Amino acid sequence: MLWNKGRRSDNVEDAGEGGGGPSFGGRGLGIGGIIVLAILGLVFFKDPTALLGQGDPGAGAPTQTQQAPRQAAGDDPQVDFVRAVLGETEDTWGEIFAANGQSYEQPKLVLFRGGVRTACGLASSAVGPFYCPGDHRVYLDLGFFQDMQTRFHAAGDFARAYVIAHEVGHHVQNLTGVFDKVGDARRRGARLEGASGLSVRQELQADCFAGVWANRSQQRLQWLQDGDIESALNAATAIGDDTLQEQAQGRVVPDSFTHGTSAQRVHWFRTGFESGDVGKCNTFSGSI
Repeated sequence: MLWNKGRRSDNVEDAGEGGGGPSFGGRGLGIGGIIVLAILGLVFFKDPTALLGQGDPGAGAPTQTQQAPRQAAGDDPQVDFVRAVLGETEDTWGEIFAANGQSYEQPKLVLFRGGVRTACGLASSAVGPFYCPGDHRVYLDLGFFQDMQTRFHAAGDFARAYVIAHEVGHHVQNLTGVFDKVGDARRRGARLEGASGLSVRQELQADCFAGVWANRSQQRLQWLQDGDIESALNAATAIGDDTLQEQAQGRVVPDSFTHGTSAQRVHWFRTGFESGDVGKCNTFSGSI
């Protein structure tokens, strides 16, 4: 991936060590087991309130003074990469929104190490990259990129770009009212978890949006190289619910799915990439 072609975003912030957040040594994340934490914490995360312990905002409060994130320096190659990819998501979604007579609100992307305090609660690096709808920010510990390679065997710059584009896809969902509609449906009794639940549908739509971004950015920059799409599809395969459950517990439990199977994640990313059409990303209608 010729990512140096990307325009650098000014919306990447560095929260530093701990991110002004808590010490996580004494307070659990409420997951209910190391295996479950390994599955959920290292997947592209949609709704951080499920892991962040938001229900008790006083527990685990930081003892240090919280510092406001500062703009991340671009002299670190990994930070420069993040800024290039985020800049291209800004350009892509800015064009798409403008074509529909709307203005795109650019999200902030916050880099942190160890833990971070967000509008959705307190998070540790264990949750992986996530989007917080409460503050319109994407959160990323760069150590996750190493985890992708060593734990998921999903190497390559474009696989990393897919991670960022997926989380930005959640921001697009937030701006277009998908989060609100999912919340309304859940309050009416619609099932969140499960093979056809709202969570899976929302995650798969974010995968499709990531594919749309890949299509549009390639048209604009011609920055993809041989093997790049395959690396993104390999990442999508590696973090499917069925694959992760089989690896962690030796069996697949569809009723507990939150992100979709490997095949579904590949299908919806490919749908977005091959069409470049947001209208093809309606995962909330019919079978998935």
